[in-house]
Amino acid sequence: MLGLNKTDSKFLLIVILLTLFTPFLMQPFAADSGLDQFNGGYPDLMQKVAIFGIFAVGFNILFGLTGYLSFGHAAFLGMGSYSAVWMFKLLTMNVIPAILLAMIVSGLLAVIIGYISLRRSGIYFSILTLAFAQMCYKMAYSVLTPITNGETGLQLSLSDPRILDGATESSSLPVTNLFGLAMNSSYKLEALNRVFTFNVGFYFCAVIAIIAFYIAIRLFRSPFGMMLRAVKSNQQRMNYMGLNTKPYTLAAFVISGMYAGLAGGLLAAMDPLAGADRMLWTASGEVVIMTILGGAGTLMGPVLGAGVIKYLENIFSKINETVLHSWFHWLPDGLEEVVVWVFARFTGEGWHLTLGLTFMLVVTFLPGGLVEGIKRIKKLINRGDKPKDKLDAPDPEHTPTPSKTVV
Repeated sequence: MLGLNKTDSKFLLIVILLTLFTPFLMQPFAADSGLDQFNGGYPDLMQKVAIFGIFAVGFNILFGLTGYLSFGHAAFLGMGSYSAVWMFKLLTMNVIPAILLAMIVSGLLAVIIGYISLRRSGIYFSILTLAFAQMCYKMAYSVLTPITNGETGLQLSLSDPRILDGATESSSLPVTNLFGLAMNSSYKLEALNRVFTFNVGFYFCAVIAIIAFYIAIRLFRSPFGMMLRAVKSNQQRMNYMGLNTKPYTLAAFVISGMYAGLAGGLLAAMDPLAGADRMLWTASGEVVIMTILGGAGTLMGPVLGAGVIKYLENIFSKINETVLHSWFHWLPDGLEEVVVWVFARFTGEGWHLTLGLTFMLVVTFLPGGLVEGIKRIKKLINRGDKPKDKLDAPDPEHTPTPSKTVV
């Protein structure tokens, strides 16, 4: 299917089904249950999971395949956002031209940064990318204020020309759209004591994410992807063989930067605002954590990592002491206060502690990320299906064991 083998086709089909049914999967608890706090089936969170999944998949093309660890991918994320907002201000509120411009501009920036940074490898490459990202952040924050609007951020205004949309006499700001279909429009379905929200913006991001995921699969399985794996395995040996690895690593860097620009453009498409904070080094560190947490070098790992981190950020950060008291009100007063105090350290403003502990446990016990954990569970399940007694094994006369061959 679409140039994929049977296994990858099944894998892609599963991803498509999971994406389409995300509003149901992220709304598992009834509205009147005590666990409804953990429901995440609202548009903002679902959009972020899809967008940052794209960001992480693109980063994984560079880090997972070549082993080059970039600490500067936030520069492309922010550049994509700025480009998209300028498209909304000058040309049209249609999201298609905006995300295309975001990818082009981020790709051009990636060519410049990658050409210089890839002259070094290892920690020196990482520091160079971090330095470029911080320079972009400082320039967006101060030097390029006429273009980026500094610390206030780039926003829409009623006086924007929007040439293709034509003049409007509306007193409210226009909404981003897909050929007239507003990104913020939603349809709500009440069933099984739950409210399922189907948002246009989420499904637009989901379709883009599926396309980006499909392209990543093709890259992983292509000869180009094999060359990138060879770079990660032993780049020095490839150079001794006369193979010039620079074009391959630069191409991977540019593709990864365009993925980041696409994610930045989608962020602006969902909320037409671009600020210098999207270029901060913490945003670059976040995508590194997403990729490692899910499983670097795997296809599904970065998406899982992005989903876990965004879920913790949006769900655990909302759990305050009032919610905790409602959960543990059945405990004696003194014990209730102690339990609430302990749990409050890991929720609300302290949700980063939960993220840190999760990351430590995964890196310590699952070096391959969450994907490795899923594989281990699958092995345990399959091991239980195997015959436990020799009498249950197949007849050796009809299915003999292969003999050893000595070369």
